[in-house]
Amino acid sequence: MIGRLRGTLIYKQAPDIVVDVGGVGYELLASMTTLIDLPEVDNEVIIFTHLIVREDAQILYAFSSDNERALFRTLLKVNGVGPKMALAIVSGMTANEFGLLIHSGDVTGLTRLPGVGKKTAERLIIEMRDRLPKPEDQSQAAGSSPTLIPNLEEEAIGALLALGYKPAQASKMINQYSGEKSSVEEIVRNALKASLS
Repeated sequence: MIGRLRGTLIYKQAPDIVVDVGGVGYELLASMTTLIDLPEVDNEVIIFTHLIVREDAQILYAFSSDNERALFRTLLKVNGVGPKMALAIVSGMTANEFGLLIHSGDVTGLTRLPGVGKKTAERLIIEMRDRLPKPEDQSQAAGSSPTLIPNLEEEAIGALLALGYKPAQASKMINQYSGEKSSVEEIVRNALKASLS
């Protein structure tokens, strides 16, 4: 099992990254939070990973923190939640926001995530309520700010593609969003909210 990588980030294009470790390039699928936390290409990174082995592929998932990876792994234990949906959930909101929705039983809030219907949201609440610690009731940690990324709209479209949207649909969602565009995560979240309203 590959649990952590330390090396040089040599490629970053949502949702894919490549980390060079001793001359070996590891391809990983990264969550949106991780992509935002990553430095620019050619910088050293430490990435927490989760390896999924299937008959036709071995896929490494990348996370910037052990907490985010822990949430991803907990989601995989829920009946009907696969790696794609788990990655979409950790990309769509922070672990704290997700925990607040679970503990408050907010089915509507959970169904705003791509691929999460009412039945899945109800299952998440039932199965995860006892597995997640009760989060602090705060919108965001003080002093934190999003990292600016060049080509924000292009990165946001790539993120939506990773979440399962078709290219034309992803482009339309991003182009229709006219709000503040200070980070990829903000653009994606607000574009998703706008498409659901």
